[in-house]
Parts: sequence; structure tokens; C-alpha cells
Amino acid sequence: MTDLTITDVRLTPVLVADPPLLNAQGVHQPYTPRLLIEVVTAGGVTGVGETYGDTKYLELARPFATRLIGRQVSDLNGLFVVADEVSVAEERVCGQVDVGGLRGVQTADKLRLSVVSGFEVACLDACGKALGLPVHALLGGKLRDAVEYSAYLFYKYADHPAGAAAQQDDWGAALDPAGIVAQARLFHERYGFASFKLKGGCFPPDEEIAAIRALAEAFPGKPLRLDPNGAWSVATSLKVADALRDVLEYLEDPALGTPAMAEVAAEAGVPLATNMCVTTFAEIEEAFRARAVQVVLCDHHYWGGLRNTQQLAAICRTFGVGVSMHSNTHLGVSLAAMTHVASTVPNLHHACDSHYPWQSEDVLTERLTFADGRVAVSDAPGLGVELDRDKVALLHRRWLDGSFAALRDRDDAAAMRMRDPQWVTPDVPRW
Repeated sequence: MTDLTITDVRLTPVLVADPPLLNAQGVHQPYTPRLLIEVVTAGGVTGVGETYGDTKYLELARPFATRLIGRQVSDLNGLFVVADEVSVAEERVCGQVDVGGLRGVQTADKLRLSVVSGFEVACLDACGKALGLPVHALLGGKLRDAVEYSAYLFYKYADHPAGAAAQQDDWGAALDPAGIVAQARLFHERYGFASFKLKGGCFPPDEEIAAIRALAEAFPGKPLRLDPNGAWSVATSLKVADALRDVLEYLEDPALGTPAMAEVAAEAGVPLATNMCVTTFAEIEEAFRARAVQVVLCDHHYWGGLRNTQQLAAICRTFGVGVSMHSNTHLGVSLAAMTHVASTVPNLHHACDSHYPWQSEDVLTERLTFADGRVAVSDAPGLGVELDRDKVALLHRRWLDGSFAALRDRDDAAAMRMRDPQWVTPDVPRW
């Protein structure tokens, strides 16, 4: 039998090209950090995982990797024990480390789980390769042969600011309803998406209402979603819900926090989804008791891995809450992991989010593809993906390049200040 003892762990931070996509906090930087995690076994098998690559994640991942040497790659439960040990040690030296971004309340526990997730995926990939089984088989077996994804629409500038050393893209600008519809048509033509989500919170609500109305006219009967990342008051959220009740599949995080979401849910007449007020198991009880959300957008990076994602889905099923999948800027390793776990979730009744079509760069020998808006579930051992060493090296050299050092931590507000030096992240609610 193959020796599953971990003999080496490789951490490779990379910077990946990102288009100038807008959100409530600002705009994406020209490059975003990701972390590739590889675990190597004594039997010669290597498994790969991916997670956030900002400095705070990397600082926790390094001591975590050291403690894995000598452990069994199949000891998935032990990953959380290691994470607790590392977190305690790091807090003694550095104090509490918080996780940032559009994730609701910031906690060190969320940071810990995001780091664990990358190692868990790498270990599952290695186990699958060693046993000759796909990851979905290790999770109990797939229930569907392909996973449906939604077109993720963004308000977007045509280019990053001059002098930003950014890559060009062919999507063009999208700053009004016509631009959003044109973007959606490209998504449909290129990838076959039949569900559309707009990242809102960027412009006055009436403008975003008009954009959704334009999408409904261009794609009659197709599921539509709007996500302003908690930028609206309860009153504004109810106004938007009333205006779009007949065309929205769900409204995602219109207001910030469970109490505000509960107020909106009580009167909105349209389902509310979240990836902000329910991002850990501890946050579930309050939100479900208050009936604040009807759909939870899981994210295996947030929740601590693929098995925790399955546990979350089971809890949602128990309480009659829908489940789908959240996305942030990611590479093909994460998309493969998302697809494997999504294929095993029985109550996945909404198309999943994915930023992958926006990413012009990847680290795989062969990019994953969307056909009719779906990604086929691989039956190859492990995740079914292979790293392209030249591509990994290129993106890692960019991370090492001192001229890109400021981009090793994602900061959408800083990117916006490249355009508007007076920009500060707006107070919430913004409208």
C-alpha cells in the first residue's frame, strides 16, 4: 500500500491578473494574491490545494505546513487540531489576526478556517491519487455529472489606470445597463450561462434596478440575482425588492448583518441569500431563528474545506434553507474543488457563483471549461487537475518581484484611489 506519510509541504504564493471589477469597497487591483499548497507523501504522491494568498493567510500557513510533516495525509480531522495549535502559538507572538474583505464580521477563526481549507483540499487530492479515486468519491460520491454555474456580472472599467502594469482584457467597460447586458451576452455566448448575478452596491440603487430590468428584458425567464454586499439600508433594500420582486431569483446581502437582513426578509417578498452574515457555523443559529436568510452561499474556503461544506448543506436542508456556492477571485484548482463538492450536495438547487471566466491566467496544464454553463465533474483520481510548473513559476516570480509587493494584500479601496485619490470605503449603509 502507498505510504501516506507527509514528507514535504510546498507553499507557493502567486499573483494572478484580475480585471478592474467594481464592488461596494472599490475596484479589483491589477493582480490578486492566491496561495498554492502542495502536500507530498512518502509514497511519491503530491496533492494540491488553493486558498487566499494575502500576507495574513501566508503567515498562518507557514507554521501550519511545518507541523504537517510526519502526519498521515488521510488525517483530515487532525488538520483542525493543527490549526488550533498554530493559532494559539501565533496569537501569543502576534496577537489576534483578523480576516478582511467582503465577508461580514471579521474574526481570526475565519482566517484559520480559510487556511485549513487549502490544506484539506490538497490532502484529499493526494488521497484520491493514492487510492485511484476522484475526490467526489472520497466525499460519498457524486449526485450529478456536471455542476451548473452562474454568469458573474460586474460593473467594470475598460482598463486599469495607466502605469499599473496590468494585463489587458477584451471585456470592455460596463458602467450602465446597456454595458451590463452586453457583458451578459458575452458570458452567454462564450460559456452558455443561463443564470446571471450582478455585483451591485456600486451605483445608486435606481441605476442597479434598471440594470436588472434590462437583463430581464434581454434574458426573459432566466434566473437573476443582485448582490450589493450590504450597502443598503433596510428601507432601500425593501424598495429594491419591491421593484424587482417579479424577476429576482434571490437578493443577496442587501443589508448588513443578521438583524437588518431579518427586517428585510420579513417584508421583501423575495428570498434573501447571504455569504456575509452566515459564514461560520456559530452564525447559523441567529440567522435561521430570525428567518433572516433563505439561501446560504457556501464557500469551502470560508468554511474550512469540502467536508465542512457538506455539513453546512445538511444543516440547511434540515431547516429548509436553500444552498448555493459563493466565489471570490480564484484559479482552476479551487474551481475543481468547488465542482467536486458541489456534485455531492443533494440540495444544491441554485447555480453556483464563479469568477473563473474573468481570470485570463491559470496554473493548470489544461483550463477547466464551461459547456452550457456547466463544468463536468472529473472521475480522474484526486481533483483531476495537474499543475503547469512553468505557469506556476511565472506567477510566483511576479509575487517575488518587489515592484508588485504592494499587491500581495488585496485592497480594493487602494485600487480605487489610483483613479480617485480622495476615495474612502463608503460607510454602510451607503444608500
